[in-house]
Amino acid sequence: MLYDPVLVQPMREELTRLGFRQLLDASQVDEALGPDSGTVLLVVNSVCGCAARNARPAVALSAGHSNQPDDKVTVFAGQDTEATAHARRFLTGYRPSSPSIALLRDGEPVFMLERHQIEGRSAEAIATDIGAAFDRFCTVDA
Repeated sequence: MLYDPVLVQPMREELTRLGFRQLLDASQVDEALGPDSGTVLLVVNSVCGCAARNARPAVALSAGHSNQPDDKVTVFAGQDTEATAHARRFLTGYRPSSPSIALLRDGEPVFMLERHQIEGRSAEAIATDIGAAFDRFCTVDA
């Protein structure tokens, strides 16, 4: 059962206001996460409390970090089912997790925060992890 689009719209807007592009189907996922995509931050968004309390605020905090990925994209679990399932194919070695935050380089995951690494942690601590990944993988020398 899909979530009501009216219900999830404010949750989508939390990320689109930060410059995230919504990926709504498999072709958009392939275009955004393909082999020559550079560094891409992918957020698998969710209606759960840890997405609202921890994941989205952490991503907002990381938007002010000095190093940034080439692109930022999002899929919404429980609504963008085709796009979400297809995006998860790029996250080899990880079980499906909502929310989750991944950094990919040319289509390969180089950093991943799964739900169990988001739940119960502060947005600030999660943002620190994201920033460290940006420093490691989103610099000219990376």
